[in-house]
Amino acid sequence: MSNEPSIAAPRPPLFANTWAIFKRELYQYFVSPIAYFVAFVMLLIAGLLFGTYLRIWVNNQLPADSTAVISYVAFLTVFMAPLLTMRLLAEENREGTIELLLTLPIRDVDIVLGKFLGAWAFYTVVIAVTLVYEFILTSVGQPDQGAAIAGYLGIWLYGGAALAIGLMFSAITENQIVAGFLSLAMLVILFLIDAFSMSVQSAGAQTMLRELSLSSHYYRSFSQGIIRVQDLLFYIFIIAGALFITTQLVGSRRWR
Repeated sequence: MSNEPSIAAPRPPLFANTWAIFKRELYQYFVSPIAYFVAFVMLLIAGLLFGTYLRIWVNNQLPADSTAVISYVAFLTVFMAPLLTMRLLAEENREGTIELLLTLPIRDVDIVLGKFLGAWAFYTVVIAVTLVYEFILTSVGQPDQGAAIAGYLGIWLYGGAALAIGLMFSAITENQIVAGFLSLAMLVILFLIDAFSMSVQSAGAQTMLRELSLSSHYYRSFSQGIIRVQDLLFYIFIIAGALFITTQLVGSRRWR
């Protein structure tokens, strides 16, 4: 028997396997009936809203609002994000494939980031379909292109934050339904906390609650055609924080 010490295999570079996991997850969305159902319902509601607004704008000769329809998507995302993320890690936990992934030379951050980017990419595709409304508006008037850019940037970041939160809850449990319910509950709270702040007497408490709200950072700036650095940083910090916690949750399974 050789007494030579074994040499551990070198760990792969950071993000080396993110692309492979990203492609796998994105493919899963495009073959998933649930993902198609979620996209269909969201686009159907957005289309009905756009048709209603378009008739009002044309019949009353009113200027078109580029952010009118996309602003409703912020509310729809509260329900869309849990459905898109509930299976990502909960299914891996239930079937035991997460343990298999952890035995491979793959970093925890690669697993989490790959799955998150796959969900965000699918969300981006769905949102991009609604850009057809902007082309229609240009044929009936002169919509504010700057407001449209701000609105779409905001809803894209808003969706990224919602998906990151959903992924975090998917890492907690082995049950997809539980993961979806927990992330939905959290997103509803973060959406409604801005409205709840109105009933608070303390001005300081109102400001604090508004700063914690996902919706306030969108409706008070991006949906009005304003891009503020603090709102950009808020969504970036939410995404980064949720992904960091998820990475720690995934890594904790190595010691079970």
